[in-house]
Amino acid sequence: MPFGEQPAYLRVAGDLRRKILDGVLPPHARLPSQARIRADYGVSDTVALEARKVLMAEGLVEGRSGSGTYVRELPEPRRVARTGFRAVGGPSTPFRQEQGDDGVRGTWESCSVQEAAGGAVAARLRIEPQDRVMRTRYVFRSGGEPMMLSTSWEPLSLTGRTPVMLPEEGPLGGQGVVERMAAIDVVVDNVVEEVGARPGLADEMAALGGVAGHCVLVIARTFRAGRRPVETADIVMPADRYHATYHLPVR
Repeated sequence: MPFGEQPAYLRVAGDLRRKILDGVLPPHARLPSQARIRADYGVSDTVALEARKVLMAEGLVEGRSGSGTYVRELPEPRRVARTGFRAVGGPSTPFRQEQGDDGVRGTWESCSVQEAAGGAVAARLRIEPQDRVMRTRYVFRSGGEPMMLSTSWEPLSLTGRTPVMLPEEGPLGGQGVVERMAAIDVVVDNVVEEVGARPGLADEMAALGGVAGHCVLVIARTFRAGRRPVETADIVMPADRYHATYHLPVR
């Protein structure tokens, strides 16, 4: 194949993709059959099949059992504001802590358990592997729809046997990391976020109402007191429905 020339299946997928994005093939329209793709583009069955697989992997089309392959209705992505901690209007909540937008209201479900820290979590918290941590899993909802998952870990060497050991229980249950740590005389003064993307896992997409393998945004966030990590979390959002938006001061 000459340098720079695309394989046939990518050229076919690219043309069909353009038709979808331009509205020639609108949402809920049936994608041309494999036989029609083969005839229209002069390609083999294998090429036609691989082109359809590409569009499915990109989330542009979906298969319906016994019916065919159809163009998906793509949602208009919503912004998830990431503006850091702001003590405005009273204590923050986990939803405010993750969303960062004063105007957004939502609900969440959570479950906390004690466990031994794995190697990756231990490195992020700067503790030893197998040290005990409190793991809390959240499902955040907006307008009743699941929008975000979060799994956080806090070292029990810091919060164990204190009133804030359980993030959602006790006198500061349901408040943010900054307020909870302040209650045990730990001053959180900085936060680090690393943004990446990967295919969504089956259990994640089941909780978020998506298809396993579709792309998700992953924000690895760590709250710190000076250089000491006090909480780290993985925040997961469907990349086709949400964009992480940062509003940062210029210093």
